Amino acid sequence: MNGDAELSEVAKIELNLLLEAIYQRYGYDFRGYTMQSIRRRLSQFLVDHRMSSFLEVAGAILRDPEVFHVLAPYFSVSVTSLFRDPFFYAALAERVLPRLRSWPHIKIWHAGCATGEEVYSHAILLREAGLQDRCMLYATDISQPALDTAKAGIYSLEVIRKGIVNYQAAGGSRALSDYYLARYQAAILDPSLRQRMTFARHNLAMDTSFGEMQVIVCRNVLIYFDEALQNKVLELFWESLDHGGFLCLGDKESLTFSSVAGRFEVVDEIAKVYKKIVPRP
Repeated sequence: MNGDAELSEVAKIELNLLLEAIYQRYGYDFRGYTMQSIRRRLSQFLVDHRMSSFLEVAGAILRDPEVFHVLAPYFSVSVTSLFRDPFFYAALAERVLPRLRSWPHIKIWHAGCATGEEVYSHAILLREAGLQDRCMLYATDISQPALDTAKAGIYSLEVIRKGIVNYQAAGGSRALSDYYLARYQAAILDPSLRQRMTFARHNLAMDTSFGEMQVIVCRNVLIYFDEALQNKVLELFWESLDHGGFLCLGDKESLTFSSVAGRFEVVDEIAKVYKKIVPRP
């Protein structure tokens, strides 16, 4: 074994020890995340905080909870934007929202909402479809700093500029400027969009069902989990969905070969929208 291979093996052992330390000390289970994803994020933590090894981090978080609270956001997937992947929002508007009208009350769960841009995007679509007053959006993430940003609904003008392009590509019926107020170098989204939102911490790797939902949106989160954890989370979503409810995944994700593959029908293969099959009597 050459030096690089040996170092890689040592780093892998140290990383496993760190994940076990987090689980035993704080109850957060990241052991089902893919090794490549974990190493990339935590290697950045080493650089940012001038630590030399995963073993050093393990010792630090065991002794000092504050270090863990600084570390925890590195596990959160924060790649998001307003109307990210416009084709998804076009499919949502055309193929999902019209079918939701049959429910008197609609509950939507954004799992792994990051800093909230996609939750607000969904709320805008609901308003334009005349469904906002009948909906509750539950936005969850493991990262409290990300949730704090989502709750505030304040984003940079660069985020807004990209959102305008995406919104138009998604077929938005108004001007995105109708939904925010720009001041200085930032913009605050219309507070009325938050009236039907609830933000909460939730760990997909460990926590239980978040209630019976008509729609669950979890886009580009499962790709960071290994196969066993993916199936565990998909089973959670299955249990959390009302019969005939919709599951929306990311463009790089699929139910094919998953443990729930036969329990959903495809609504839109490109947008990765699926419908929970209603069991026959």
